[in-house]
Amino acid sequence: MALGAAACLAAIPAGAATPASPTNAPTIPASPATPVLDQDFPDPDVVKVGGVYHAYATNAHGRNIRHATSTDLVHWTVDATDVLPQVGAWVTLDPPGRVWAPEVFDNGDGFTLQYTARDRAGGRQCIGAAVASSPDGPFRPAGDGPLVCTPEQGGSIDASSYTENGARHLLWKSDGNCCEQDTWLHIQSVSWDGTRVTGDPVRLFKQDRFWEGGLVEAPTLVKRDGRYVLLYSAGDYRTDAYTTGWATADSLTGPYVKGDLPLMTTTSFSGAMGGPGGQDVVTGPDGRDRILFHGYGADRSRRVLYVADVGFADGRPVVRGSKVLHEAELARVHRATVRDAKDAWGGRAVGYIDHPDSYVEFRVFAASSGPHTLTVRYGNGSLDASGAPAAATHTLTVNGAAAGAVDYPYTGWDEWKVREVPVELRDGWNTVRLSKGERHTELDAVEVA
Repeated sequence: MALGAAACLAAIPAGAATPASPTNAPTIPASPATPVLDQDFPDPDVVKVGGVYHAYATNAHGRNIRHATSTDLVHWTVDATDVLPQVGAWVTLDPPGRVWAPEVFDNGDGFTLQYTARDRAGGRQCIGAAVASSPDGPFRPAGDGPLVCTPEQGGSIDASSYTENGARHLLWKSDGNCCEQDTWLHIQSVSWDGTRVTGDPVRLFKQDRFWEGGLVEAPTLVKRDGRYVLLYSAGDYRTDAYTTGWATADSLTGPYVKGDLPLMTTTSFSGAMGGPGGQDVVTGPDGRDRILFHGYGADRSRRVLYVADVGFADGRPVVRGSKVLHEAELARVHRATVRDAKDAWGGRAVGYIDHPDSYVEFRVFAASSGPHTLTVRYGNGSLDASGAPAAATHTLTVNGAAAGAVDYPYTGWDEWKVREVPVELRDGWNTVRLSKGERHTELDAVEVA
């Protein structure tokens, strides 16, 4: 069974403490509506060297690979040079500007850059490697040919590195969408410097969700809470339909179980940016996880760089500012009724929240503490004493503390609308309770961003 966002409703363990927020955290935007680097910087990959973060991006402005540095992931300085001035002899640069999706890591004796480019021999995209003594480059080609090249599968793109128990693994995508084939994400053993394959590729999963738009790509693998969490991008990167998904597994090679709903979409960010994807996860200066990704801002001609807090709810990713759906019928329902409901999400809603002690209580996870937005999807068919349509309310409490009321204009029964209210959440698990207020309102779901 696939794991959806509603899985975040799992109970908080009894007596579990909520982690305190670090006091020395850099200023990360509460919601990534504003890019931290407002330049064309797609497919970001980030590596920390000492106290400096080095970010690398797909070709732009005449450079094969773009490079920028930061000490806090918020303020960036862009390198004026090309850190990959020369590609492998196997690459055709006709047309020019076709070097994509860099992956950089410390190999112990220097740094390795893996990149995607078009193979001169087969005409398909393949993955190559280059090395340098410094993260600033210049990186020089390693080997006589591509690192991974599978023209029979449409090519190989989007290298990503993962290490465990002293072994390095390469994740990559078969580029089948070029030629009416499936797209698979793979994992494959490579040498420690990432310039030679040492094992056969293992298929992890392919596109099979309607929202994936026919392809999966750009894998990023981390291990949190004892589980492997594989983030990936899906859909057409040229459009707002580009999105970020996730899957989890108990072992490195799977099986991976996808989330029912994506992690980041244009809609989940309320249109603050378009097509979030090409993600990478890094540890911030305060020791907390951050996710960096590209998206379309006001200028639709370029994909700019965003950063957000990311947390893991028992291994499941949650991004600050990206709405997470919680269905009311899956929450804790007290003295109320779950019923089939026309046009409700999931086909069910909670009604008859009519008694003084009636409530629906949601357990929600926040990637970091601070102000969040609670969006309530409701239906209100209340009438006043004269039989006229009337407004209604629910009483709101957060982590047991009174947080005001949610006002619901009249909609009619099974006519679902939304109300947004600000809530203050702590880092980690929280309880949000909507209780009987004035008149009567039914609940379909809440979203937390």
